[in-house]
Amino acid sequence: MSDFIHVFEPGHAPALLLLHGTGGDEHDLLPLGRRLAPGAALLSPRGKVLEQGMPRFFRRLAEGVFDEDDLRRRTDELAGFVTEARGRYGIPAPVAVGFSNGANIAAALLLRHPGLLGGAALIRAMMPFAEPPVADLSGTPVLLLSGSQDPIVPAANSAALAGLLQADGAAVTHHELPVGHGLSGMDMALAGKWLQALSPNR
Repeated sequence: MSDFIHVFEPGHAPALLLLHGTGGDEHDLLPLGRRLAPGAALLSPRGKVLEQGMPRFFRRLAEGVFDEDDLRRRTDELAGFVTEARGRYGIPAPVAVGFSNGANIAAALLLRHPGLLGGAALIRAMMPFAEPPVADLSGTPVLLLSGSQDPIVPAANSAALAGLLQADGAAVTHHELPVGHGLSGMDMALAGKWLQALSPNR
């Protein structure tokens, strides 16, 4: 098994891949996952990069400026972990729920490894690549939740990411909320409703 420190909680479909923000860990989004999809299988890895002691999934050169070589390498490494975890735990293609740094690597997973994820809820995500790869995301459901008062992610950047994923064939739902960068009750309500629509019979 890959050397990602992680937590797995068995449960029914959909399986959620929980990807924390900067400074979080493998326990950070478990309460969110349980709330969004009660009883669902949860797979929650810890990012391996440390920035001033805070875990992240990939390096950045400055706020909003990514080390894209590291991002590509870390994205491929995380994709390998997800593939191994599916075999080990017997889960379907997971739906990523990512916040901030976790949302950014989830977007990178969509673009570099189409078909790996069953969908993705991206909370405060940015465009991960200056020159994104072409990906066939036909029918992949994606929820993008951005904040109109977010000081880190410009509205134009979120809109560009939504447009890119849509152009690649993803079924994108984009909400721009009157909030900043942090998680809000609106995020939880919209993400829970979106996840419920993916598996209405659970």
